[in-house]
Amino acid sequence: MRFLVINPNTSQGITNRISQAAQSAAQPGDRVTTLSAAFGPELIVTHEDGEEAARGVVETIRSQPALPDAIVLASFGDTGAEAVRSLWPNIPVIGIAEAAFETVRQNGGPFAIVTFAPEVAPPLRDKALEHGVGDQLIRVAAHPAALQGDPADVADALFAELLNLCHDCERDGVKAIVMGGGPLAGLAARIAPLCSVPIIDGTVEAIRQIRAQVTTPASLSNTGGVRT
Repeated sequence: MRFLVINPNTSQGITNRISQAAQSAAQPGDRVTTLSAAFGPELIVTHEDGEEAARGVVETIRSQPALPDAIVLASFGDTGAEAVRSLWPNIPVIGIAEAAFETVRQNGGPFAIVTFAPEVAPPLRDKALEHGVGDQLIRVAAHPAALQGDPADVADALFAELLNLCHDCERDGVKAIVMGGGPLAGLAARIAPLCSVPIIDGTVEAIRQIRAQVTTPASLSNTGGVRT
């Protein structure tokens, strides 16, 4: 399959992380192209950021020499999904929040979201509600300090703190943990061996689920997140 993975944020560092996570879920014969939005904010935080980023996502798709078989929108706002589906109705589209929360739904039981800064926590909670799993969400566990520096660096700089938050969530009795936000793409694979519950990476799940959607259109399926 030909996947086009778009980071609605314009941070190239985040795009590189998303690319690595997407490639880890690819199968032989897949072609995965990962790009930043053509324009927009380096990191989406506000509603206005999301609107500008959605326009950048559309322009990125329009600039492609050939349309892909499937599109993954790699922000937890599923940024641009509505516009992309309207403009290209014959191409399967999935956002990484949509994919992560579908995995939560299939796994069943309470879950938590772990993220890198307090300012991104409320939108993550809102997305869980939007995707119908808000009643299973025990907490959004965020690193307490506001984001500083390059957002692409948070997965490495805050690794120990994010791991501790995952352990706190385990003690709360969760059955799965979602890594919340594009800057944490790929981190689940590093944290999963150190935890006792599935750690869910939205980018990885999006690749798996959209392949299942194409091969079995009646339903989305997945493998239940990254497991130890």
